[in-house]
Amino acid sequence: MTIDVNQVKQVEATYVLQVYRRIPVVLVRGEGSRVYDADGKEYIDLLSGIGVASLGHAHPVLADAIAAQAHELLHTSNLFFHPLQGQVASALASLSGLTRTFFTNSGTEAVEACLKFARRYWFKNGSPSRTELIALDRSFHGRTFGSLSVTSEASYRKPFEPLVPGVTFVSPDDPESLHRAVSGRTAAIIVEPIQGEGGIWPLSPAMADVIRTVCADTGTLLIADEIQCGLGRTGRPFHSATLDLRPDLMPLGKSLGGGVPVGAALMTERVAEAIAFGDHGSTYGGNLLACRAALVFLDALQAGLIDRVNTAGARLEAGLRTLAERYTAIREIRGAGLMWGLDVDKTVAEVIVGAALDQGLIINRTADTVIRLLPPLTISNDDIDAGLTRLDRAIETVTAGTT
Repeated sequence: MTIDVNQVKQVEATYVLQVYRRIPVVLVRGEGSRVYDADGKEYIDLLSGIGVASLGHAHPVLADAIAAQAHELLHTSNLFFHPLQGQVASALASLSGLTRTFFTNSGTEAVEACLKFARRYWFKNGSPSRTELIALDRSFHGRTFGSLSVTSEASYRKPFEPLVPGVTFVSPDDPESLHRAVSGRTAAIIVEPIQGEGGIWPLSPAMADVIRTVCADTGTLLIADEIQCGLGRTGRPFHSATLDLRPDLMPLGKSLGGGVPVGAALMTERVAEAIAFGDHGSTYGGNLLACRAALVFLDALQAGLIDRVNTAGARLEAGLRTLAERYTAIREIRGAGLMWGLDVDKTVAEVIVGAALDQGLIINRTADTVIRLLPPLTISNDDIDAGLTRLDRAIETVTAGTT
């Protein structure tokens, strides 16, 4: 099929709401860790749809499973049982230790659910005044009203204020500030074990220690947002376990469906006991198509994909550190597994995405000066090496004459 690229752009500019600053490329197909545009140009994808295409593109098992499901039954609503929700929830419980799942369509919906359930917990347990929330600076939890209320970046928040009241932000670099912020009105603390949109900042062991202490001493619930860093991304099922954090609630999304929209809010049995019929719901959440996709991903995760992430992550990290030794414009490297951020000079950050595209490489700029890398969890050694070579060329191009 011939695609008129200019027509695609023109029609979108006319009819699609202008909330995305599009990269001027029309992607039409993919295979593994590579995608192709309408002109046939190939790109190594080190972003995977912002961490969504966890099994790569056009994964044959995933494609066959969702095609088969489409021929059987896509959706029934949550008024009925179907055979797949329990299978997904059971697998998630096995991986996380959190025994109950509420299904959503996205990560931000999962955050909304966790915020509601945290308040419902305290209402049910006789402390209805415990409604306040603590979040971290550099946090990003979504763009709906509740999730935006616990997202710290002022530029995201200001046009939509007033948001949900009672949210306090503390610095992740000042653990003692959390002690000072918690009060008898605090319902929950929400954290990303590795902050994603904020610039790939792993939560420090010192901050994790204070979170554990505060939650144990005050009963404050812990919400660990593993939407971006969870589900094997960092070489563990969930990165909170790396920090010895034991969340009461955990929102998930992104990787879970391998490209099919699905999210989940996981919780302990203790929290689940506070939830009653009608407290929350979703028309689409946990439909058969989404669950079938999630099962394919979870099967792969439990069949050795996490081990592959550790191997691939070590290879990618080694290559990135070699680049950092070569270019003074790379100020710091942060991350784990297959989730990395390169903090670079702003002059590099402003042009690096376009320079990488010229080299046939898809990356992302976030937090103003950070190159974010979230490749498919299935990325091969050859594609890691080729991606590093193309990134090297892109950085060399934009730093020519400055290093």
